Amino acid sequence: MAKSAEQDCIAALLCLAAQLGISDSPPSPSLTLSTNSGHPSSFTSSFPCLGHSLFVFYFPDAGGRGLAAARDLEKGELILRVPKAALFTTDSAMADAKLASCLERHRHRLSPVQMLAVSLLAEVGKGRSSQWYPYLENLPRSYDTLANFTNFEVKAFQVEDAIGASEKAIALAKSDWKEAVGVLKELDLKPQFLTFSSWRWASATVSSRTLHIPWDSAGCLCPIGDLFNYAAPDEEHSPENSEDTHPDVPVSRLTDGGYEESKSSYCFYARKNYKQGEQVLLGYGTYTNLELLEHYGFLLKENPNDKVFIDLNGGMCTSTSWPKDSLYIQPDGTPSFALLCALRLWATPAKLRKTIGSRIYSGSLVSVENERLIMKWLAKRCTCILGRLNTTIGEDNRLLSKIDRMIDQYSFRRYLERWKLAIEWRYIMDFIGDIKDDPMNVPLACQEPWWRKFQFLFSMLQLRKSCLSRSNLRCAYIFKITMAL
Repeated sequence: MAKSAEQDCIAALLCLAAQLGISDSPPSPSLTLSTNSGHPSSFTSSFPCLGHSLFVFYFPDAGGRGLAAARDLEKGELILRVPKAALFTTDSAMADAKLASCLERHRHRLSPVQMLAVSLLAEVGKGRSSQWYPYLENLPRSYDTLANFTNFEVKAFQVEDAIGASEKAIALAKSDWKEAVGVLKELDLKPQFLTFSSWRWASATVSSRTLHIPWDSAGCLCPIGDLFNYAAPDEEHSPENSEDTHPDVPVSRLTDGGYEESKSSYCFYARKNYKQGEQVLLGYGTYTNLELLEHYGFLLKENPNDKVFIDLNGGMCTSTSWPKDSLYIQPDGTPSFALLCALRLWATPAKLRKTIGSRIYSGSLVSVENERLIMKWLAKRCTCILGRLNTTIGEDNRLLSKIDRMIDQYSFRRYLERWKLAIEWRYIMDFIGDIKDDPMNVPLACQEPWWRKFQFLFSMLQLRKSCLSRSNLRCAYIFKITMAL
């Protein structure tokens, strides 16, 4: 889309938002917006729905189009209100009598998510006659969620977990479409809205852009509110860390916001203090990079919630009952509590496990020799994971550079971007398993825990996973690299 056309679309969206009553919270009467802040003039807005606290801005290296602070914002401060009537939900779409009648007939066999996707396609099918047209026109034309990956892009992950998650997402999308296509036909939609491609677009829109509401598990599409880019939740911005929170905000409420019955609006709050011109972010929840790819279609180069899962062999599994999804290495190189306990128990002679087990499950170290044994096993395991991949970190890095050059030259940009995402995911994961030193030569009686050496390994795996964050191809490669670590 040309820059002028995109600006026109944004202008139309802001006009619609104003008509629907969407507004950022006004500043104190004594506070005026600075006109000499050193920021570009595009930081101001002439639209009544924005300009007091937020404005639309493009962040080329941080998520693209997003929302920036129009003034200094205080943590916990109300910064945007979206009335219930401005939320696109299945209920609001059913104001159309034909759609309502059709959905009621099929409510028993369609999930809430399918019903919302059908409602979205029905609304898009109205074209310019839809009251939501300015909002729909601003939605992405395509997505990089796992369900949109081609077979080639899926294989680029090279990691079984990522390939399996992708195949499952694609199969689910096809199954949902087959169940819903009859309903779409009953609505007499044009042929282009009956295709699997259109269904993937609608379901990806629902997956990546909906917000939670208490009356519909499918969620809602929230004009303006869905312009916030993602920030991974961390300890600093958790609800418990609320000492600097705005005094009018209840401590029990999540900092980012939610639907509030008392205001009949979806309310957004500043998750931290922001300076004027800084991008204002929203925490969607805690996700690994693979989960971000699956639901939202992007990766984070530095994701504090990412994990590299470590499979235990049969003999080791008999000594532990920990679920598989609890056995992983964290981004800082630290093994999860479950993985550490499982390995310590495995490295303990069978006849001593019953007596020492309580000490292990309390998190206590068994012995230096026990720690040496599990560190050696982890190093070997990570090296084995990396060795199973078809390409090395260096090869992936060179391939990513080539893809970046190709993306700027060829028309099939979207396919290259998804390929890049796959390589990036793999690339990030690979760094975890690249151990340079002999683990047996690392002293254990040092100030830092021995597992800190795995931080580099995790970084290598994660680097492979995130270097491809702007394309599915790149995503798949990045994911593979990350997992290899």
